[in-house]
Amino acid sequence: MTNTLHRYGSGESFSDDYIVFAIPARGFNDNGAVEKLRQFLEIARKYKPVNMGDASHGSIFRPSKELNPTVHWRRDLSRDFDSVVSSVSCTTTVAAVFDNQDQAVAFIQELKEADLGLSINISTALDKAQQCARRAGVERHSVEYSLGFFGQTDRMADRHTLELSTMCGHGMLSFDFVRKLVEWVKQGRRTPEQASATLARFCSCGVFNPTRACRLFQESKGPSSSLMK
Repeated sequence: MTNTLHRYGSGESFSDDYIVFAIPARGFNDNGAVEKLRQFLEIARKYKPVNMGDASHGSIFRPSKELNPTVHWRRDLSRDFDSVVSSVSCTTTVAAVFDNQDQAVAFIQELKEADLGLSINISTALDKAQQCARRAGVERHSVEYSLGFFGQTDRMADRHTLELSTMCGHGMLSFDFVRKLVEWVKQGRRTPEQASATLARFCSCGVFNPTRACRLFQESKGPSSSLMK
């Protein structure tokens, strides 16, 4: 399974959100898995992913130990692909995130040819996952999806906050933190790109989609958007 199942939004909102995972099974196909996982990431780099990560060591958006109050206005937004690839050192889950279907399909096609012997998981809207598989010449053998939220949903956060915070399936993006960044973007204190990179650093497994986040931040600036239901 994948915690990206719980990404919140309409089917149309995932038109720029495609996550491809590689997952070895311990005791079954984990022999030599480290090199295979690195190969997966190296292949992914060729197709310009917007994020990429190793669940054990982090994503291309790296935190820094050398921070001070002025860093928020001059933070380096560059993405560290090399560190993600080189840091894979154990059996883990790796992922690559794409913001368009063509690149995701091309990546899956090359993965099929590489035949790494690992489980490959495509996470996006159901119809888009089917399109990716068919275009890549792969017949999917199983489908898993989230049934959504139940209970006192009136106590949940607003739509914009949920769409942004649930892009980290491990719950590392608090609602209040997301609301704060949405407000800063509205006030012009941060650009959508800066706010997206800030959130991406907290998603250590690398499945946060900064392209989708930029779009959502931009939409939140519109006259019809609100932080309250």
